[in-house]
Amino acid sequence: MPVYLGEVMADPSSPVHVIGGGLAGCEAAWQLAHAGQPVVLHEMRPLRMTPAHTSARLAELVCSNSFRSDDAAANAVGVLHAEMRRLGSLILACADAERVPAGSALAVDRERFSTAVDNAVVGHPLITVSRGEIGGPPPTDWTSVIIATGPLTSAPLAETLRTLTGADALAFFDAIAPIVYRDSIDFSVAWYQSRWDKGDGRDYINCPFDREGYETFVAALLAAEKMPFRDWEQDTPYFEGCLPIEVMAERGRDTLAFGPMKPVGLRNPHAGGGRAHAVVQLRQDNALGTLYNIVGFQTKLKHAEQVRLFRTIPGLAHAEFARLGGVHRNTFVNSPRVLDGQLRLRAEPRIRLGGQITGCEGYVESAAMGLLAGRFAAAERRGVPFDPPPATTAIGALLRHITGGASAETYQPMNVNFGLFPALAPTGGKRPPRGADRKREMARRALADLEEWIGVQAVSAVG
Repeated sequence: MPVYLGEVMADPSSPVHVIGGGLAGCEAAWQLAHAGQPVVLHEMRPLRMTPAHTSARLAELVCSNSFRSDDAAANAVGVLHAEMRRLGSLILACADAERVPAGSALAVDRERFSTAVDNAVVGHPLITVSRGEIGGPPPTDWTSVIIATGPLTSAPLAETLRTLTGADALAFFDAIAPIVYRDSIDFSVAWYQSRWDKGDGRDYINCPFDREGYETFVAALLAAEKMPFRDWEQDTPYFEGCLPIEVMAERGRDTLAFGPMKPVGLRNPHAGGGRAHAVVQLRQDNALGTLYNIVGFQTKLKHAEQVRLFRTIPGLAHAEFARLGGVHRNTFVNSPRVLDGQLRLRAEPRIRLGGQITGCEGYVESAAMGLLAGRFAAAERRGVPFDPPPATTAIGALLRHITGGASAETYQPMNVNFGLFPALAPTGGKRPPRGADRKREMARRALADLEEWIGVQAVSAVG
């Protein structure tokens, strides 16, 4: 029986077209094929190479060989690993098979890993790999499409996305400010207030500097070690409206005090209502109110330097970071604005996005969004219900962040972290655990809720 995809009548026997042979595209194709759906996986290499890739193999790792922590008991990415294994992830299966020693992290032999993924995908009877660039909009007779082209999306396809999503919804580089866990901020120093008490008057968290502290901070910022651009990022532009903080500081020692750290319209309640010399502001970054980004602090400082330096900001001495800053080439859409809850483009629902182009960061997160895109498309083809995973799981929390939990106004790429998970509820009249105990309980809840969700989906599929 035909299945309706939005306004388009689709033939369930026709293939789903997946564009992009990276981690997300391969995972999406695998999930579709595992569900019995024929797939055409389009990869432009080797006919057209990118500045970063060196081979024609699918799922080539162009940066690190690490999938980060494999600790499923207390680390959010480790929980995501465990969930993806439970969901039959090809990427995790190949990573496990080609694992190399890396302590508690999951690291792989990069060539053996990509070869294993390539062999699995090319060898699947329901997957056809088509080599060639998709140089424009997917043909209208492709009734189900997943675009998973990642940070190096070719210019013609990027232009197609720009047309479909709007010029202001597609970015070509990250200018990322660090994100801090709210519960690690010291409110005996910091306080809530908007400039001139606009909005509800509590839209920002403020961290005050006196003159001496400010000048010491700027001197340390100018002396701190920066990350170099990779070869294929050398033409990354700096936009005047989004300069790295150290570049602003190089223009004069008072530049920051008259820019993102200007203190006007703010009064410090911890100092009798007086005005600080400079103020670092943090703005809420997710609907849960657990994460706050440091306004105007996009940076190319090395990560260790960021942690060291930003913990000298008053109120952030014990800050824990959900994300550190960066500036590098990327291509991603403003997903909270343009995607629905099943990763479909609102403007053209026959097209889904998967992987890093949705604005997730990291190998595993990209593969996870490819996994969900494939499963959503497979269920749609078969005409069976498929509810998103609960937000209490790592994969569900990441999906919710991408498709609406994050602020569209400040959306930037994000790794999975416990700040994306809903807060724990009090039990037995006791407040929820904190610190390491909180992470362990969130991990336990995530894996239990995933099992329950898997059972419900299995019943729905046959019921």
